[in-house]
Amino acid sequence: MEMLRGALTHPEILSSLAKAGHGSRVLIADGNYPFSTGANPAADRVYLNLTPGIPLATDVLKVLATAIPIEAAHVMVPPEGPEPPIFAEFRELLDEGMELQPLGRFEFYDAARCQDVALVIATGEQRVYSNILLTIGVVPPPGE
Repeated sequence: MEMLRGALTHPEILSSLAKAGHGSRVLIADGNYPFSTGANPAADRVYLNLTPGIPLATDVLKVLATAIPIEAAHVMVPPEGPEPPIFAEFRELLDEGMELQPLGRFEFYDAARCQDVALVIATGEQRVYSNILLTIGVVPPPGE
């Protein structure tokens, strides 16, 4: 029987988030992301990439958004051309009005390698440019 009431039940992810705090970052990465070289070496890593397409980056974001306050979201953008369609899905899952902050590929890798990245979650996402770097916000005291 499940003892947790929230949507997030993965023990490693829960543990990593419990150790993180305001300003810590969480990377949800697609199946093409260089997990070992493109993120903070000290970050916890959870490999959810069971098979191509499972789970999707949006599946993971949907659950994380119920578990942590998100104050910022950075995305990797292509050098040219239209915005990747998954960005619209990211916006739907984030708080209303939250802007996706664009970073070029190498800028994104640099941001993901920073010391404040506490958790890297590998997904089976096959859509390109489906990486999102979340900054954990503040949980206000009761009554505020």
